[in-house]
Amino acid sequence: MSPTLIIVLLSMLLGIQPVATDLYLPALPAIKAEFGAELSQVQLTLSALLLAFGTSQLVWGPLSDRFGRRPILLCGLATFTMAGLGCVLASSMQELIVWRALQGAAMGAVVMCARAIVRDLYTPETGAGVMSKALTGLAILACASAPLGGLLTDLLSWHAALGLVMGFGAIALALVAWKFKETMHRKNPRALHLKVLATTWWNILRHPTFVAFSSVSICSYGALFTFLASSSFVFIDLLGLARWQYSLLLFTMAFTYLLGTMLCRRLLARFGVAQTVAIGGAFSLVGGCFMALNTWLNWQSVAGMMGPFYLFILAHGIHQPCGQSGAVGPFPKAAGAASALGGFLMMVTAFATGLWLGAAKDGSAMPMVQSIAFWSVLTALSAWVLVLRRGGPRV
Repeated sequence: MSPTLIIVLLSMLLGIQPVATDLYLPALPAIKAEFGAELSQVQLTLSALLLAFGTSQLVWGPLSDRFGRRPILLCGLATFTMAGLGCVLASSMQELIVWRALQGAAMGAVVMCARAIVRDLYTPETGAGVMSKALTGLAILACASAPLGGLLTDLLSWHAALGLVMGFGAIALALVAWKFKETMHRKNPRALHLKVLATTWWNILRHPTFVAFSSVSICSYGALFTFLASSSFVFIDLLGLARWQYSLLLFTMAFTYLLGTMLCRRLLARFGVAQTVAIGGAFSLVGGCFMALNTWLNWQSVAGMMGPFYLFILAHGIHQPCGQSGAVGPFPKAAGAASALGGFLMMVTAFATGLWLGAAKDGSAMPMVQSIAFWSVLTALSAWVLVLRRGGPRV
């Protein structure tokens, strides 16, 4: 596969996550209204998807180390597309939650394999740059997803928005079947043995480099998930934005993330991985804390919340390429298992955050901004105390 093809494939495989979430975020109020559901039930369509996404990776990771990336990708994308059809045809909130959970489980195979492919083909240092290019492609997909989701919901219905999610899965499936070549040079025939698997997981979990870099990506994603789960209700229901205005807001956020991935590559070339993550930690801390401060001072407006959050999202574009590639870097022979554990921990964090947001809802923006501030502080501490102290990825 050519370098360009690899970046395109990685962008689509990693981009399936924002497509599955951002495309239907503008439709959440419409789903709530059509089914007459509680807010907690509607948020469960996102939380269930992400919990299944994280949990399933514990299965997909060892399977990909045993059988290779290609068969797992084909299975995951086929299941994702089938579950997408179930979402489109869902006639109740319960059905929608079940199909979204299955879609999340299938998505786990796709994203896990994408991270493992980076380690199959590149060293940890080079992988951070390649991952940032792939996540730039992800950001482009995210930029398009929210406006398309809002437009389809306004013109047709939320079913149409989820239909586009299904269509993306089908296109990715066709591209992988046509162009993707196996990247795993030596399969591990013992990868599924329980004793070997337990030992592998234990060695990964206690590795300082995995702890440091996965902490950065997990904490940064915790704040992003908070925004994804809460922002439609804050900006549409509380601040009175139209659905198309909220979709435009998500577009600007995704574009800022794209700029962050581009900034990441420049910083990596000049400062190296550890210093780049530390700089991103400063951006995260300032952005998250000022967002909360503005709300506490009752400057509760779109500009007052989004201005600081753009700085956090810029940092998110730095943390994810470095964090995801750095966490898998020390494990060239168990890249699938390491990628799976990192994804699992990230999604468990997101699910717990979603439960807290549902319990803390009080009709204001405070639960959202408090959670974002909390995760921004932990992101900065992870960057400065864990990553900077280690000085970068080590094999």
